[in-house]
Amino acid sequence: MVDLFLVVLATALALALQPWRATGAGGPPWPWLACCAVLPLCWGADLLADSRIIQPLSGASLLVLLAGWPLAVLALLPVAGVVVALGDLPWQEGLHRLVWLGLVPGTLAMLLGAGVRRWLPGHLFIYILGRGFFTTWIAVALAGALALGRATNPVGTDDGDLLLARFLTASGEAFITGMLTAIFVAYRPDWLATYSDRLYLPDDRSPP
Repeated sequence: MVDLFLVVLATALALALQPWRATGAGGPPWPWLACCAVLPLCWGADLLADSRIIQPLSGASLLVLLAGWPLAVLALLPVAGVVVALGDLPWQEGLHRLVWLGLVPGTLAMLLGAGVRRWLPGHLFIYILGRGFFTTWIAVALAGALALGRATNPVGTDDGDLLLARFLTASGEAFITGMLTAIFVAYRPDWLATYSDRLYLPDDRSPP
């Protein structure tokens, strides 16, 4: 019931913020739609490999950077539905993945990102390393650690094994997200809903 409560709460908050108003007449940029299309494969990596020890990737942090938290939350709902349908999973498992692979790491990434923007200098590399890499690592690793108490361990493993696996997975995901963030900032900053030249490329020129 905890997972269901978190899903309802996050969905209600996201709907209340009406995030679709910020997408414009052309709709959301295609990169974050492509991210949503790939996420079911990431969340079902253990199902595709038929190995419970494999830790699925989250992708929620990247989606938050691309679309912002409210739109990311709404986009994660159909992602979970696709995973349940294709993986023939019970709805409880779908809720578990939605919460601990999507909503929790995405929300942590949003909160940590707000802290980076509030307390660290407004610099390009602060955004790339702070929000793209370190925030992703902390959010995914912490969500993975918290999720250990909400699921049954695969046979032959213990919490220590799974915790190490989730920290390693978080490191890989942080590297991928940080790399993509750097590419997007350099070539297509308009794809990042959380990026602004005004915030991260301040004009230091002296007035005439």
